[in-house]
This record gives sequence, C-alpha cells and structure tokens, in this order.
Amino acid sequence: MAERTSHSDKPFSNRKSSARAAAALSMALLASGLSACSVDDLLRPSADVGLGNAGVISTAVHMPAATSRAYMTPMPPLSPNAYMPADEVDCRKQLKRLGVTFRELPPIDEGGACRIDHPVQVISLSGGIEIKPAVTLNCQMAVAFATWTKRELAPAARWRYFSGIRTIRQGSGYSCRKINGTSVASEHSTGNAIDIMSITLKNGKTIDVRKPGLFAFRQRSLLNKVRSEGCDYFTTVLGPGYNRDHADHFHFDIKNRRNGYRACR
Repeated sequence: MAERTSHSDKPFSNRKSSARAAAALSMALLASGLSACSVDDLLRPSADVGLGNAGVISTAVHMPAATSRAYMTPMPPLSPNAYMPADEVDCRKQLKRLGVTFRELPPIDEGGACRIDHPVQVISLSGGIEIKPAVTLNCQMAVAFATWTKRELAPAARWRYFSGIRTIRQGSGYSCRKINGTSVASEHSTGNAIDIMSITLKNGKTIDVRKPGLFAFRQRSLLNKVRSEGCDYFTTVLGPGYNRDHADHFHFDIKNRRNGYRACR
C-alpha cells in the first residue's frame, strides 16, 4: 500500500514560509525606518526623558536653520543714550536744537575731581562756527557756551564788523588740574569751563582777546560786550585785567555757588 502523505506537513511548510516572509517584511520596514533617521536622531536623548522612560527613544525636534542662526546672532550694542540719566538725554536734545555738532566720548575718570561721566566733544556751533581744536566739555557747559555764542557773541560780531564768525579758538576745555597756586580743583577738571583765546571772522579778521590798543574801539566794544553779557549765561567770567593768569583769554564756567553768586571780573 502506498504510504499516505500526512496532511499536517503541508500546513507546517506553509507556516514556515509565511514566517520567513513576515520576517523579511519586518527587516525591510526596519531598514526603511533606519534610513530615514540620522545617527543624531538615535543618539540624541529626548528633552523629556526622565527616570520613568529612560529606555524610550524619542525623535528630537529640529529648529529651522534660519531660527537657529537668529539665536546665535549677537545683539547689537546699545546706544550711549541707553545708559544716560534723563537729564543728560534732554541736554543732548538741547544741543541739537541749538545746531551744535558734537560727538559722544567715553566716560573720563582720572581720579579725584577729574571726572566727566558723560562727556561730549563740541566740534562746531550754530551757523557753522568751528571750535578749534574741538573741545571736551560736560553737556551742561556745552549748552551754556552754545547758547551764549548764538544769542550774544555772533550778533555782536555781525553788528560791529558786518561779518559772521568763522572760528573760535579755545585754549582749554576739560583738563585735570587745580586752580593756579591753590589745592582747589579747577572747574576744567569736570569739563565745566572753557577758555577762549581768539575769534576769527568770515571776512578774515582775527580778534585777539588780549587787551586791545587805545584806538581799537570796535574790538574793545566787542570784548566788553562779551564780558558783560557772559554773566547772564555763566557763573564765572574772567579775562584780561583780572590777573596775570587770564591776561590772554576769557575763562567761562558754570560753577554752582551758594545764593546764586556770580564772579564776573
């Protein structure tokens, strides 16, 4: 009798084929999944991984390149005004309204009284009047000087000489020093003073501050005007005739004195 083939062999063979096919499909799917992931995706831990799910691999969230670069771009430096008290900011607005050309300087601190927290370098005044050389002052002194020049000095020169002012030559603005022969700090030490040596008009004439000759009527008139009107804008006006130290220049400052006292000599 011929031996009968067991019916159980065929299903068993089919089951093995199906298992192999399933395994092959699983490997194909796994390979496809791995190819879509970078090494970083597998190795980078999730930000939310804790003790409870330390064995779970999660897909990291990537920031767009543009956003990433934006986070790495350094912030631009703040303007000097960002660090200034409100009165200093307002003072600079006054300078601009007066037509002053100036630039900001870093803080000055040479020890003792020699200090300006927010200095400015004045280059020119209203009407294009050049300051030579450019002078370093505190802002409040710069405003006082610019206002006096615009309202008093320039009109006085035009009235007497029929000419505008081209240049004001200064001998000192900020300077770390004491008043000559004393231990008292000069107002120059805080940028609170300026010394004027001469004035050159647009017609070419130069007016020296030194005491004019006997017949220099227009020059004497101008210098007397400079001296007297200056007391309305400065608390100190000193010039030729006061002492030997001021024989060749006018000294202007805005020293704060008790009872509003002004020294105009």
